[in-house]
Parts: sequence; C-alpha cells; structure tokens
Amino acid sequence: MFRSLLFLTLVSFSLQAAPPNVLLLIADNWSYAHAGANGDPVVRTPVFDRMAREGMRFTHAFCPVPSCSPTRLCIVTGRAAHQLEDAASLWSKFPAKFRVFGDALSESGYHVGFNGKGWAPGNYKDHGRELNPAGAEFAGFTDFLMARKKAQPFFFWHGSTHTALNKWQAGGGKARGIDPAKVRVPKCLPDVPEVREEIADYLAQAELMDAAFGEAIAALEKSGDLDNTVIIYTSDNGWQMPHGLAHCYDDGTHVPLAVRWPGKVKAGSVSHDFISLTDFAPTFLELAGLKAWPEMTGRSFVDVLTGKTSAVQRDHVFIERERHANVRKGDLSYPVRGIRTADFLYLRNQRPERWPAGDPELYFAVGPYGDIDGSRTKAYMIEHAQEPAVQALFELSFGKRPAEELYDLKTDPEQLVNLAADPRLKPVKTMLGAKVDDWMRDTNDPRLDAASNVWDTYPYFGSKAKELRQTKQ
Repeated sequence: MFRSLLFLTLVSFSLQAAPPNVLLLIADNWSYAHAGANGDPVVRTPVFDRMAREGMRFTHAFCPVPSCSPTRLCIVTGRAAHQLEDAASLWSKFPAKFRVFGDALSESGYHVGFNGKGWAPGNYKDHGRELNPAGAEFAGFTDFLMARKKAQPFFFWHGSTHTALNKWQAGGGKARGIDPAKVRVPKCLPDVPEVREEIADYLAQAELMDAAFGEAIAALEKSGDLDNTVIIYTSDNGWQMPHGLAHCYDDGTHVPLAVRWPGKVKAGSVSHDFISLTDFAPTFLELAGLKAWPEMTGRSFVDVLTGKTSAVQRDHVFIERERHANVRKGDLSYPVRGIRTADFLYLRNQRPERWPAGDPELYFAVGPYGDIDGSRTKAYMIEHAQEPAVQALFELSFGKRPAEELYDLKTDPEQLVNLAADPRLKPVKTMLGAKVDDWMRDTNDPRLDAASNVWDTYPYFGSKAKELRQTKQ
C-alpha cells in the first residue's frame, strides 16, 4: 500500500513538475500598432491574431531600449541596460561575465537554440562567449526539433528580420493587395503618397513575417508539441521611421505581445499590465522551474499569465537609451532616462545640447541624422523640411530637444506636444522624475554622476557609412 501511494505521489509530482517548452517568436523593428489584433485596419497577421485569440494579448508591452542589441541584451540577462557596460549600446561587445537565461536552461536539461536574429548586432565571439547569447544556432526550427532528445523540453528563439528596413521593397505593399490609401499615417509623419506607399511596403513585410512564424506553429502541431509549448510572440522595438526606432516615444518602444499557453492562460484574455521585455528572462527561468537571479531587475510575469495576484506593481515601465549608431562627432551617446505610465510619458534628455537624431552631417555611420534610419520617408522629410506642411514635423523628429519632455497620453497619445514646461503639470513631472531618480539609484546607473560620459568611450563595432567607404575606393 505504501509503495503504491509513493508511486502515485511521484507520478503526480512528475506530471506537475514537467516544464513546458518555450517558443519565442521575436520580430525585428515591428511596432505595436501594426498587428490585426491590435487594431490595424489593413495588415493581415492571422498567426499573431490566433495567439491573441487562444491566449493573452498585452496592451502595454514595451522594450526597455528602442534599439536592437540593447533590448535583446535585456531579454537574455533580465537586467537594466545601463548595468551592462558596453552592451547598453548598439553594435557593442557582449561581456561574457553577464550570465544569460539560455545557459541556465541548458544546464537544467533544456534543449536551447535560435534561428535568424538572436542577440545582434554586436560582438560576442571576441569577448569570452562561444555561443550567441540567444543559444546555439540552427538552420531552422525543424532542424532544432530534430536535434533534441526524446521528451526533452526545449527553448527556441525564432528571430525574424522580415520587418527590417532593408527588406521593405518599393511596391511590395501594392503587390500584396495593401491599398496605401487605407493605411494609417501617424500624425508625426507627412500624409503624402510617398509615405503611405512606404508604410504599405512595411506592412507587407509584417504579413510575410507572420506567415513565417506560422510555419513554426505548424511544425509544433506536426510534432505534437503545440499544447505543451508556451508561445511568446513579440518584437524587439518599434519601426524604423522618424519618431520610431532609437527614440523613446511609443513608435520606438511600444511592441506587440501575445502569449499562448493552453490550460494556463485564459483564451482571449487581454492584460493591461505593464510588461517590459526585461521581464522575459525571469519569466523563462520560472517556466523552467528555476529561480530568478538576484541581479535581475526584470520580474517574472507568470503570475499575470495564470491569473494570480501579483506582488509586483505593473503600472509603469522604465525606458532608456545610450549610443544607438555612431552618428555624432566624437562618438557621442545621446543618454535618455524615462518612465511610461498609462497616462504619461516622461523623458529626461541628459545631454540636450546634442542632436538626438544624430549630427546633421554624416559623422561615421548611417548618414546625416543617422539615428533615424534611411527610409524613403526620412528622405522626403529632409528634402521638404522647409515647407510649411513638413517643417513642424521635421523639427519634431530631427530637431534638438529640451532637458525634459512630458506628454499627456489622454489628450496626446501620439506624443506630439511637450508639456514639461506647463505649470499645471509640475506635480506630475516632479513625481515621475522622482521615480526615475529612484530607479537610477536602485540600479546603480552610471548616469547618476552627471559628468559621466562613459558610453562615449566604448568601442563601436558597426561598419562605416557607405559614403565613407566609397570615398576611400
């Protein structure tokens, strides 16, 4: 009798303790607004929409840094970017001393790997790591599944670059039946045919990305692993338009997020809790039955997924940035620290004398105003900068900014009117500024020293601008 009870207890414990598989579907430069389930009127994202319909959709998911490799750094470490030296900037090195969740999952028995864009862009190979911080690289998800042992739990990072600017093909939107006349043009951009057509081309790539991720879902269904897999579908930061990538407004930081976990996550649920992508690492550890590390600033949101009462206050996220591309004379960074709540966005520009979009003249990388990537929309705005219909929009994205910015999201959801100098909002600004100060102190931010310019000194591993290379040929 005792042996029977012991056997049943062990079987029950084994079934309860069996960790789920995890599939991370992560886009490159895809904004919150551009998914069907999030309300886009023209883009077709049936796979994301299915994950939202069969799982939980998040309305307040944000990247911690509006830049690719720094956000991916925060994902793998669960730490604030400014705690991680060089790696808080784009095209940095990745010091091996910073531990990553994938290594811990591997040590606990998980089969871990990635395909596409993992931690990138940057240099990890020359700084003590043999594997990409996202794991071992595989040719594809099917190859990864074939390489795992029988019944072995897995974590797979599936990184798409479909929505990266260099993939936006002129005419691609029309070819997929996307009518430029029906796309939504943000108020920060000129509403002209050229811009509408480029948005349509970008949305076409979002559709192709969604289809590619659908192939991974189909592979899970074929292998029989779908219902024991937590699927997280998200993006690393916003799109590569002015006011987007590299800038701390919602166009650069607000990202789609849907999570499917049958039997644990209520189908069709919507969460308004604030989630930072920094929260991913401790979440992945908890899913695997492991504890978060003391140095992590992110907090697991398994409790949110499973409908449990959370001890974590999820009514805000912190946002920051350092050097994006090397686009200022002297390799200068553009440091920002800020906080996003449901009602306000507060940003502190710590070097307001510098150009937030990069120097107007080409310095080293990308081109003029190089922290705005070279879209056709950017070219149009530069060419028409002095025209009355474009002038204010040009200044909004390309001009210098004051030391503080404050946006009332109830009246100005697209963050066009800076109210930092409005005396009526002084108490709000003071309160939000104090929260940023506390966060910086709690996380030992080097920027607490107002004179520190340490990120100006770190090496940049990105290539020189094409114009410079051609000059030397």
